[in-house]
Amino acid sequence: MSHTTPSPRTRRSARAAVGAAAIGLLLAVGLTGCHAGADTASAKQSATASASATPTAAPSTAPSAAAVAALPEAKYNAVIGGLLPSYEPDVPKAADHAYTITADAPLYGDDKTTPVARFAAHNFLGQPSVIVPVRFDGAWALVMTPARQALPSATNGAAAAQTVAWIRRDLLTRGDALPDHVVVAVGAQTVSIVDHDGTTLHQFPAGIGAGGTPTPTGIAGYIQARYLDPAQDQTVHPINLTSLHSAAADEPYGGDDGGLIGVHYESVARGAVSHGCVRLDGDAVDAVNQLPLGTVVQIVA
Repeated sequence: MSHTTPSPRTRRSARAAVGAAAIGLLLAVGLTGCHAGADTASAKQSATASASATPTAAPSTAPSAAAVAALPEAKYNAVIGGLLPSYEPDVPKAADHAYTITADAPLYGDDKTTPVARFAAHNFLGQPSVIVPVRFDGAWALVMTPARQALPSATNGAAAAQTVAWIRRDLLTRGDALPDHVVVAVGAQTVSIVDHDGTTLHQFPAGIGAGGTPTPTGIAGYIQARYLDPAQDQTVHPINLTSLHSAAADEPYGGDDGGLIGVHYESVARGAVSHGCVRLDGDAVDAVNQLPLGTVVQIVA
């Protein structure tokens, strides 16, 4: 793993994936759960993003930039006890747009007083971090984070697969609309793209987690990043990295990727065959790759 750019690593391989990204800077990356990424497929920002999620919100009382920088980053392989575990099984109504921030922002627990972590303005790919709200409460937004609140080994294999935290609403800049969402049905072993009205637009067979490394169910996360991984032969179909983690094992494939769940191409994309990731064939993953970053991924039994 690079000492300058932390990166997830694959579950298919314990080695770190290092690749050159050719937009603006060179950057080492990896994937999650079943893969690790090396190249980038940029997060598309809306060209018509609003100036702020709530232009009329009161000025932020965030701590100083130095104090924010000292907070632990809520990133893919972090475990931050002050974050809030999420067990929300449904697609949040507030998740109709993705958001970004212009600078690292403090995250809070339910007291909304003492910051517990920070959301970095740019993710491990060097791209703008995508933030997805669960709900709004006045000047505050409850948002999903890419980090864990606790490890499965510390919770008898019952850790939350998703976390949330409060952020000042006036720090958010609205971006792409999120009209559709992804539904992973573990029992049926399918992945569907569903619109806002609940109409299934596309449905594909999928490979899901094996018995000892199951794909978590009864939870919703979002697609936080998308990129290629030449080191793992992912040079055609970008990997969709979600904010979700294994709820059953700290590191289902070893390594230090945080047990992340990815939605990605694999030649064997049927049955209970993965370490928790969702495997798709080329046409299916290409369809998912057409969705904007921030798209909610709902995993049902």
